[in-house]
Amino acid sequence: MAENKLNYKVGIIGKLDMLRFKKMPEVREKAIQAASAAPLPKTLTTNEMARLRHPEKQQVVISEIRQNGADAKTVVLKSVDGSPLALYRAGQYISVSVPIGGTLTTRSYSLCGSPAWAHRGEYNITVKRDDSGFVSPYIQDEWKVGQKITISGPQGHLYYERIRDAKKVVALAGGSGITPFMGMAYALKDGLEDFDLTIIFGSRKADGIVYKKELDEICAVCNKVHVVHVLSDEEVSGYEHGFITSDLIRKYGGEPESYSIFMCGPQAMYNFLDGEIAKLGLRRKFVRRELFGAIKEPWNQPGYPEEARSKTFTLKVTQCGKEYNIQASADESLLVAIERAGIAAPSRCRSGECGWCRSKLVSGTVYVPADNDGRRWGDKEYGYIHPCASFPTSDLVIEVPGEYLL
Repeated sequence: MAENKLNYKVGIIGKLDMLRFKKMPEVREKAIQAASAAPLPKTLTTNEMARLRHPEKQQVVISEIRQNGADAKTVVLKSVDGSPLALYRAGQYISVSVPIGGTLTTRSYSLCGSPAWAHRGEYNITVKRDDSGFVSPYIQDEWKVGQKITISGPQGHLYYERIRDAKKVVALAGGSGITPFMGMAYALKDGLEDFDLTIIFGSRKADGIVYKKELDEICAVCNKVHVVHVLSDEEVSGYEHGFITSDLIRKYGGEPESYSIFMCGPQAMYNFLDGEIAKLGLRRKFVRRELFGAIKEPWNQPGYPEEARSKTFTLKVTQCGKEYNIQASADESLLVAIERAGIAAPSRCRSGECGWCRSKLVSGTVYVPADNDGRRWGDKEYGYIHPCASFPTSDLVIEVPGEYLL
């Protein structure tokens, strides 16, 4: 059998490449030895940029408090040293730490100024008073100019995304639910966003419209922002009257699928609008809504076990080796029961979505409203809950994450 031989020639470039490859271990070793003499960096540039853009918490000072409508106040927050605050997308929110007596809690508020203001170290939030609530009366009555506040970094997903959303956005706002859309309106005026925004804004009376003056000023100089006011409690020339309906949305939005719908307002507004929007036949990706906070009156939600209503159960909380035995009402979320007992549990959105309060349900049963169940499939399968959106229906034991509140 004839012997097969492979004949080939190696050029000068190839020989040099082979030589480099042969000497690679020696070159690497020299580089390692040279680097070992240099001090390691205290921080990496990537980590430092991540800290600036996505901080877990920020320290701010109250710079100004001004009345905004009949029962709302706008609070101007500025960085303590004048440095920039974390950048955000128009429509996002921050979580605010609020210590009241022996209770440490949080509330989320949309950022209602221009994202450009973050460069100068300024955020704006608006707090509407709810006398039946726990936090908003305290903020309106007790917060003072010069007071230092701890807040989270920007959170949330109610912002315009051109790959997902239609070029036109119809924003449905109720009361202080105008706040994320104020951020969008300012961003459009400042050239930071590029889409058409039509705000259908529901209020009770003309003299109680939040941000009326600012909206008029933006519309006067920016042709991408349009506002339609809807008054429920009075009829005034130049305003729509009644509630935001599918007919009203069609009137100002046009044909469905030519726009996206963003919503922000109270729970009752969402309950009504869900039915009205269904009449439009929009695909799900074109309908987005902001979180509306903790569910009130859970017994009015579908699937609530009526036999649990108004009952009080024993709740055993374990946290980092400590145990607490407290009482929990079926009429309020587990997170509220934990906070009332003075236990510092993590929380942010308080709407069941972000997962910041994610805890292990060791034993017992809870009711979770379907609209607030933001858990992953695996969490449902392996017994994890979000206490902010879970209501006790028996005695129970839960494990909550380590003490952390902004």
